[in-house]
Amino acid sequence: MSARRAVGAALRSHDEQAEREARRRVHTAKVALGERGAPWWEQDDAQRRARWLEGLAALDRDGEQL
Repeated sequence: MSARRAVGAALRSHDEQAEREARRRVHTAKVALGERGAPWWEQDDAQRRARWLEGLAALDRDGEQL
């Protein structure tokens, strides 16, 4: 949700760079959750866990850069 809030804040402040970055983070989260990309129900437990862990690691790295 922090990425979604960041999109709103960027829109309110008319900061196009911040908006692009926040939308990229939203996309990363949605992929990790299975809302985009390969459907989560078509993956086995190990594949889903790997996607979640990769997504969380990517969001953690992004958080360090903010």
